Amino acid sequence: MRDGVVLGVERRRRWTDEAKLTILSEVGENGWTVADVARRHDVTRQHIYQWRREMRRKGLWPVADAPVFLPVEMETAQQCAPTARPCDSEMPQITIALRNGRELRCSDRIDNAALSRLVRLLETA
Repeated sequence: MRDGVVLGVERRRRWTDEAKLTILSEVGENGWTVADVARRHDVTRQHIYQWRREMRRKGLWPVADAPVFLPVEMETAQQCAPTARPCDSEMPQITIALRNGRELRCSDRIDNAALSRLVRLLETA
């Protein structure tokens, strides 16, 4: 601003809830991060985080018509072969409480790399 005259583009913009939801839904698509989406739409990362909180408070986020499915393999107790080794359902298990409120239950013999991948997947899903 010089001599009471605004030079350049006015930066204050108004975003509708629909526009905010569209921008929020781009995070995670094709590996895009919050920073990528913010740069793409010329907003700050803080705007995106603020919009998430606002949409959650309004009950609009996460979008109900966009379910997320995770692959799961289940084995029933009847499928376990009678061997000297106990069935998976009888094996010692560990339970991990994640920050987002989810719980991960798995065998105590799980590989560290696999456990790391599972925790990262459940934290971000």
